Amino acid sequence: MQLIKINKTRYRKHLNIVIAGCAAGLIIGSLGISQLLIALFPDASGSHFHWNLLGVLISGVIIAWLLNRYRKHNFMIEVVYVWELKQALNKINRKMLKLKSTAAEGNIDALLAMQYSYAGSRLLWELDDNTIVMEELAIAQAELDKLAKQYQVNLDISNYSDDILKQF
Repeated sequence: MQLIKINKTRYRKHLNIVIAGCAAGLIIGSLGISQLLIALFPDASGSHFHWNLLGVLISGVIIAWLLNRYRKHNFMIEVVYVWELKQALNKINRKMLKLKSTAAEGNIDALLAMQYSYAGSRLLWELDDNTIVMEELAIAQAELDKLAKQYQVNLDISNYSDDILKQF
């Protein structure tokens, strides 16, 4: 997955609409479905917990299906890209301890995965205005740059593939 520049304003606007739509869909759908089930199958004891739960589950499945169905739509490009980038970075973060130890030994793939992780994190944090941890990222990037210089490696993130992580 290549890192691309995202229009922050468009991304935030679309993300907010998707979140609001999902929340509204879950509320309206679960209430509507559960009320329909309660009307069709009333319980004399007055406990309708199972119908309410089923309404929430069905609404959640419908929303997930709709999100998956329209993930290629032009409106969803930035939202889906950021979601997939977060998944890719999560894969790297789960192996970060191993990556750091092998990067210290000069493993080029580990260095490249770390470079991709730092660049991707920087992109995400800038989109979310999360500047609190940027100093820590700058320190980690400086350490990585030092290792790359020590082992005379040029780290081009366009060469990164998540297949690299299989060896760690």
